Amino acid sequence: MAPNITPAIVDYAVEQTVNLCRVPSPTGFTKKAEGYLMAEARRLNLSATQTRKGSVLINLGGEGRGLVLAAHIDTLGAMVRSIKKDGRLRLTLLGGFPYNNIEQENVIIHTRGGREISGTVQLTKASVHVFSDAVGKTERTDETVEVVIDEKVENADDVRALGIRAGDHVSLDARTVVTSSGYIKSRHLDDKASAAVQLALAKLVKDGEVKLSRKVWLLFTTYEEVGHGGSAGIPDDVEEMISVDMGAVGDDLETDECKVSICAKDSGGPYDYDVTTALIDVAEQLRLNYAVDIYPRYGSDVEATLRAGHDILHGLIGPGVAASHGYERTHREGLENTLKLLASYVER
Repeated sequence: MAPNITPAIVDYAVEQTVNLCRVPSPTGFTKKAEGYLMAEARRLNLSATQTRKGSVLINLGGEGRGLVLAAHIDTLGAMVRSIKKDGRLRLTLLGGFPYNNIEQENVIIHTRGGREISGTVQLTKASVHVFSDAVGKTERTDETVEVVIDEKVENADDVRALGIRAGDHVSLDARTVVTSSGYIKSRHLDDKASAAVQLALAKLVKDGEVKLSRKVWLLFTTYEEVGHGGSAGIPDDVEEMISVDMGAVGDDLETDECKVSICAKDSGGPYDYDVTTALIDVAEQLRLNYAVDIYPRYGSDVEATLRAGHDILHGLIGPGVAASHGYERTHREGLENTLKLLASYVER
């Protein structure tokens, strides 16, 4: 019998998505998100530890056939590359996305001294009333896009006096919105939506609504956006790992924001045949709204685990997310279908 996935537990998944999206965690600066997860684990009375890299590992219990479900909590972002003579900041990007995806976005500069200073990403020639080649004609690069700091600064020394230095992290305003129709719009749904789904699964297990047929861990990784999140922190007796990430929406893909996506192949090659087939079988048995797709421009945490030398079976699922690595959108039904698939999979 399928686990009882109530509207209340889906509400919890949505709530956790919103909460996580609002915690800044660009790759390399994930301490606040780690702290949030550890606090939520304590609140749910779960056994949680951290790796040296900062990943959060929750032991859900169970016996035999070790399975890890992995979502990542690091996100896209930027760092200060240099301070310009006029007091503006030149950026270097964290993760794979074009500069036009963050143009005119509000940001926070996180200094190593602990200050948080707001700013805005703008073109160097931003005003159409001033520059004839503004907006449409300008190629977006680290030379034509900059951060304007929300402080009275006129030169680089003024900026340094604020404590800002090269190498400071810059986080993007998530702008998280939940609509009355169930859509969730936000930056960083990749992968905070799936991290929230994993928390919802943990709650179901703790509340006795899901009975584990095997030993299960939840892993919340850091550094996924730069390729090595899942390379460490895997318990020794794990046989199988599933990345719980996102389903990409668009082009010839069948996934949409209301579905759970099961990935058969991405840029790293095909996922394990038997694991993928088992996931499809569960989705069919539950009559979930799901899709099987191939993502040619996608890589996941479990591939980093394999490249690190772990001998494991591997799979990839997640809720459909539109406009990936931009201002993204999913739907509560996508979270619900993903949660139903995971809850039934760990019981089989």
